[in-house]
Amino acid sequence: MTAVTSTSSTVRYPFSAVVGHEDLRLGLLLNAVNPRIGGVLVRGEKGTAKSTIVRALAALLPAVDVVENCRFGCDPSAPDPRCPDGPHDGTAPATRRPARLVELPVGASEDRLVGSLDVERALTEGVSAYQPGLLAAAHRGVLYVDEVNLLHDHLVDLLLDAAAMGRAHVEREGVSLSHAASFLLVGTMNPEEGELRPQLLDRFGLTVQVAASREVDTRTEVVRRRLRFDSDPVGFAAEWAEQDAELAHRIAEARARVESVELPSSEVKRIASVCASFEVDGMRADLVLARTAVAHAAWRGADAVAATDVEAAARLALPHRRRRDPFDEPGMDEQQLQQALADAAEEVEAEEPSEHGTNQDGATEGGSSAASEERTDTGDGDSEGPEDEGPGGGVGGSPDGNGPDQGPGGGAAGEPPSGPQNGGAEDDSAKAPRERTSTAEEPDYRARMLEIPGLGEGAPGRRSRSRTRSGQVVRASAVDGHGIHLQATLAAAAPHQCARGRTGSGLRLRPEDLRHSVREGREGNLVLFAVDASGSMAARERMSAVSGAVLALLRDAYQRRDKVGVVTFRGNSGEVALPPTSSVDTAAARMRRLPTGGKTPLADGLLTARRVIRTERMRDPQRRPLLVVLTDGKATVGVDAGGEQRGRSRKAVDDAMRSAALLADLGVASVVVDCENGAVRLGMAERIARVLGAPSLRLSELSADNVAGVVRAARTPGPVGV
Repeated sequence: MTAVTSTSSTVRYPFSAVVGHEDLRLGLLLNAVNPRIGGVLVRGEKGTAKSTIVRALAALLPAVDVVENCRFGCDPSAPDPRCPDGPHDGTAPATRRPARLVELPVGASEDRLVGSLDVERALTEGVSAYQPGLLAAAHRGVLYVDEVNLLHDHLVDLLLDAAAMGRAHVEREGVSLSHAASFLLVGTMNPEEGELRPQLLDRFGLTVQVAASREVDTRTEVVRRRLRFDSDPVGFAAEWAEQDAELAHRIAEARARVESVELPSSEVKRIASVCASFEVDGMRADLVLARTAVAHAAWRGADAVAATDVEAAARLALPHRRRRDPFDEPGMDEQQLQQALADAAEEVEAEEPSEHGTNQDGATEGGSSAASEERTDTGDGDSEGPEDEGPGGGVGGSPDGNGPDQGPGGGAAGEPPSGPQNGGAEDDSAKAPRERTSTAEEPDYRARMLEIPGLGEGAPGRRSRSRTRSGQVVRASAVDGHGIHLQATLAAAAPHQCARGRTGSGLRLRPEDLRHSVREGREGNLVLFAVDASGSMAARERMSAVSGAVLALLRDAYQRRDKVGVVTFRGNSGEVALPPTSSVDTAAARMRRLPTGGKTPLADGLLTARRVIRTERMRDPQRRPLLVVLTDGKATVGVDAGGEQRGRSRKAVDDAMRSAALLADLGVASVVVDCENGAVRLGMAERIARVLGAPSLRLSELSADNVAGVVRAARTPGPVGV
């Protein structure tokens, strides 16, 4: 299996032929000029040519000179002194090859990414040899990660560390080395399939949001170009060869110029002022913005950074860093940006006359004259970028002509809105004027982890204990596990290495000597919330507290890579407010606008949760569910009463207990959050918890201030095989 692709191996859709996407093209080109910017994260709906334009970029990169037979792509003029294939002296033969496009599959292992011990040579020849990974192959090229939000977190950590430091470090299985790993990192993702954690999002230098145009003319041009390419790839590429060659030449010139571009102190102050205005965390944003502004100046052929460069850089470097909460949508507030730039300009102009004087044109550096000159030269900062032969704003068709999820129209429906969507609980709220919607400010809960007991085998995550392919090695096994446990294998083979009459060298290994590594890590779970939204909850103004607690648990699920679902019950029945999804921010949006009021169909709410869990078990049998029930337990509607039953009755309570028993028979790990308050307590939620075999927590115990209670309760074993 190989993920290394040469730019000349296939005919790719030309970079210049992609319709629109000016910001995306500019972000990619600036990273091609200066890879130290930190890469580009491309966010967008399916079918928007994200993969097409990334793969097309590699063909524009200049060819590289490499030391012949060096597996790590060392530059002959400045070889890596710590290259594992070195040392290389000045007389080593060199060869030229195209810059590589290396694709990292979502299911790749850590060994595939960073490399590992060559087990075959170790066992047959008795030598310690290192087998390079994809980071070595991507050196001085492009490393492309499609669906980066679905990549295992530990792999994202590794590749982002390598991208930031320019080196990959390997410490495993007796191998200790490092090698150069400087590459243009590009990740693409569809936010509908889940977000990146904010910590990882910040590690990408730039981010770009792409969407399909809604203009008919633009979409027509996209379809026409894509169909022409599909019918004659070679001929279509030849039509755009001249434009691509011009871009490639311009990239090479900008690369040669970027180190000599001046960054005046006035522009450094402008950069710091803009970042401070957006209240970004840390200093990474300032550094990335500075590098991007320098690359933008080099791209347009300037000798010094000006205000227009800072503005163009801010549009690409700040949108994903202004998030103050995991559920905030990345994006740029244009009014806020213009205000920040205006404030920065005032600060710069107030200091420049006394500190720096005027420039040779008689205008203050970074002031209005410079900005006016740059606007005349480059317009929006990208007028000299890739030419758009057709109407702007569209996309360039499917990624590579083979992807089933990319249509020739270049896009599908847009990203789902952050608020409630059609078919959700808000429709009921509109039909019932007396019902209220919980939009009050929620208390600032910081939830403790709720953990499923036992050992699972689900998708990698950060919640419950699990056997994984990438966790810590806990033991060796002859019957199960993942990968070879080298030490245990050698120990098993040692007794028969000195047999009489044996000839030849190398290790003698029998099939029964093989030992596998049993690893233990953490898994992601299905966290299903069953929320009582009836009048008994809303009448005492508790829904704001419940919403705050659920949002805290949703943030926790977001960080632990869980799937989440929301079931609500009110009126006469329960409903699935949000089917299980990895898009936790959508669940948060639903909870913030949760309709309340009406009777309490607790039995039907629990049965609805049971149906969801059973369905998800068929879809993903390895992912263990955790049910979190938030209710006061005061059932007023039985399973078969419909809308006729009024008031609390014994039948409604009995039905709720029977529904809880059916859930318990599934062996589902559950937690009941008792939302009852007041001087007189009936303890109905605690009864439900006992039937479920689940711990019962008070609402206040979900706060991080009550550590012992939550952790102890979360680790209480479930009734059957959890």
